[in-house]
Amino acid sequence: MYALISRAGDPTPHLEELPSQPLGTDDIRVEVAAAGFTLFDAFVAADHAAIGLPDVIGLGFDFSGVVTEVGETVSGFAVGDRVAGFHGNPAAGARAHATEVVLPAADAAVVPTALSLEAAAAAPLNALTARQALDLLGPERGSLLVTGAAGGVGLWALALAKADGWTVDALVRPGTEHLATGADRTVTEIEPRAHDAVLDLAALNEPALAGVRDGGRYISVKPGRAPESERGIEVSTVMSHADGPVLAGLLELAADGTVPTRIAATRPLSKAAEAYQEADAAPGSDGRWLLIP
Repeated sequence: MYALISRAGDPTPHLEELPSQPLGTDDIRVEVAAAGFTLFDAFVAADHAAIGLPDVIGLGFDFSGVVTEVGETVSGFAVGDRVAGFHGNPAAGARAHATEVVLPAADAAVVPTALSLEAAAAAPLNALTARQALDLLGPERGSLLVTGAAGGVGLWALALAKADGWTVDALVRPGTEHLATGADRTVTEIEPRAHDAVLDLAALNEPALAGVRDGGRYISVKPGRAPESERGIEVSTVMSHADGPVLAGLLELAADGTVPTRIAATRPLSKAAEAYQEADAAPGSDGRWLLIP
């Protein structure tokens, strides 16, 4: 197999040939068809040792592909199934940016027939992050401001928040209003203390916190970088994690068009280093970047 590897002190990831990973009893092995990548992947590749990861790590969170082997205790998956998944172990030596992936079956989901494997690869990280962030808000509903609403996680957050019963305002940069589909209102400025909750996907921190009413709720997507609580506001941070059963339901929303799929570009895995640089230079891209083995 081949996997994209990052080594401490070298900001450029390299595609390396590795032995196939061992298959655990509750694992599945997947031949990768497509894998999503983001600016966060580029950030990890550039300086992963600084955030406490091993000197040598694999790269990539989400992927789609075809099952080629199942562990002896696995049920619900069979060789030949089309699946998508979230590789949630950032310290692993090989991850989603590879020709094959081994992961717990519980971290994957069957891809609906109506959804292409490329579209499925664009979903897991964005969809699970949005779902898990909204879950942190608890059962109460009201007015919600989503910052970074035109991005990939924002696209999912708007659709899921509306389905949950929130009145949703989408904060976007001027000129990107058309990307914030599904919101009740699109705004380009934060109104002070105007919302019951803020989902701060753009990591604006204090400026976004200022939009929360006294005693409201604020959700960060940047571990260790959330603003300090003030005015009785409950501050939480989402830690995205794999969840196959939840992902299965989210993939259905992509398949039926409830949440549209946006793909900015596809690049061959063999050109991953150049693709990372290209994506890093285009942070406002309309859609997810994919690597194709």
